[in-house]
Amino acid sequence: MAAIGTGMPRRIRRAAGRANWAAGIAVLVWLAFVILPIYLMVKDAIQTTDSYLDGGPLSLPRHFTGHNFVDVFHLGFTRYLINTAIVTVASALLTVLLAFPAAYAIVRSRSRMVSGVFRMFLIGLAIPAQATIIPVFLLITRMHLYDSLTAIVLPTVAFGLPLSVLVLASALRDVPRELYEAMTLDGGGSIRLLWSLALPLSRASLVTVSIYCALNAWNGFLFPLILTQSNEQRVQTLGLYNFQGEFTSNIPGLMAAVLLSALPIFVVYLFARRWLIAGLAGVGGK
Repeated sequence: MAAIGTGMPRRIRRAAGRANWAAGIAVLVWLAFVILPIYLMVKDAIQTTDSYLDGGPLSLPRHFTGHNFVDVFHLGFTRYLINTAIVTVASALLTVLLAFPAAYAIVRSRSRMVSGVFRMFLIGLAIPAQATIIPVFLLITRMHLYDSLTAIVLPTVAFGLPLSVLVLASALRDVPRELYEAMTLDGGGSIRLLWSLALPLSRASLVTVSIYCALNAWNGFLFPLILTQSNEQRVQTLGLYNFQGEFTSNIPGLMAAVLLSALPIFVVYLFARRWLIAGLAGVGGK
């Protein structure tokens, strides 16, 4: 059996065996930018407040403690995490349930009305949430949903739909038309085409859209701030305010809360990373 690379020109084999120092240095710099914030967050979360105030934000920890995490739960952060999880799951599920049939109709239909609806979704990409906060507040108030988790879910879904429909429509356009025609000749209707053909071939894009919507909902700040008021409906992004007073801030406690709030999203990304990358690369359905 011939050795791998024996068919290559000598110049290419020499370049392949040479160390790429520039790429290595770039990777190390990138790792420093990624790891340094995580290190500072963990380091501040496990040291006492006195140790942090004495040494400053860049000093090495001298006195370790787990009381910051205990204080986080005593301040009701468990309720905030549960509320955030409810909003995140509901927003991601509702967005996918609405966006996928809409994208399928846009790709398969030749109706001008459907094309007009697709253009409306595209216009939604250019509208910032801050510009609509007064109409959204009035709508939620008239619907008697103010100060509820539903009040956060509905506008979060509305602003997640445009990009979700665009991504899913692009994925569905990659499905060969011959597959649709073959299943139609076998007697398959629109529901069967959607469930048995389009859905399996778009699974990576669906995961990508779900993760994107979940991240937006988990880190959402504007809608929870404007549309909720009571402590029972508060989410984790607003709960971080409990560690900041008028004149002082509990930085170790704040870092412990940030660490706990980032942990679920990190776990989700860890398990769904392969699907997310495949969906972003546009190869999930192939």
